[in-house]
Amino acid sequence: MTSDKKGAYIINEKAAQRMGYGNNAVGKKVKFWGLEGEIIGVIKDFNFRRLNVPIAPFIMRYRPKEFYFTLLLKTKPGQVQTAIRKTEILYKKYESEATFQYGFVADDLEKLYQREQLTARIILYFSMLAIFIACLGLFGLATFASEQRTKEIGIRKVLGASVSQVVTLLSKDFLKLVLIAFVIAVPVAWYAMNKWLQDFAYRIDISWWIFALAGILAMLISLLTVSFQAIKAALANPVKSLRTE
Repeated sequence: MTSDKKGAYIINEKAAQRMGYGNNAVGKKVKFWGLEGEIIGVIKDFNFRRLNVPIAPFIMRYRPKEFYFTLLLKTKPGQVQTAIRKTEILYKKYESEATFQYGFVADDLEKLYQREQLTARIILYFSMLAIFIACLGLFGLATFASEQRTKEIGIRKVLGASVSQVVTLLSKDFLKLVLIAFVIAVPVAWYAMNKWLQDFAYRIDISWWIFALAGILAMLISLLTVSFQAIKAALANPVKSLRTE
């Protein structure tokens, strides 16, 4: 694309709509930054800022004689350094004065979302800490419950109760507590996630399977935590259990 016109401008679709030109913006006389010119092209809307900001009008002044350019290259995996080296050789062949500089789009995108990434890491660490503390609490409750019901467990085993039946007996009460906690936590989590996503102009929908998966994982972690103590109590010698009181 070439143009010798003074003040030639390229705008995006949002800018064309904002100025009321619609699909007929090309060729219109405009004045930006005190410089009169003509719109020579309209590009499709794209995100040039963070995704929590709606696409804004975009205006670019086209000046071929004072053109600062950036070349974007897509490389194959494992060929990044080779591409950089070959590009630098080609660059220095035609430009010996200006310094060759390069960067990565992924790094630029990461800088845009540093705050979100930091928030995600903090949530992850505190979630792991909360799960660890919850598991300690469940383990302590399971130990206390099995000690309190030692005689009952012994009687049940003497009457023919299997290990799995005893484990189920000791585990079901704790799983009920986890289920109640899950039912309370789901609306709170949904509200918090929805509130956070409202800050994004382009957001994902919160799917039900996320909460279902979280509930299944919570049940599994709880079951593993409680089962250790429950199995230990179920395997204990019933004679010793009946002598404890």
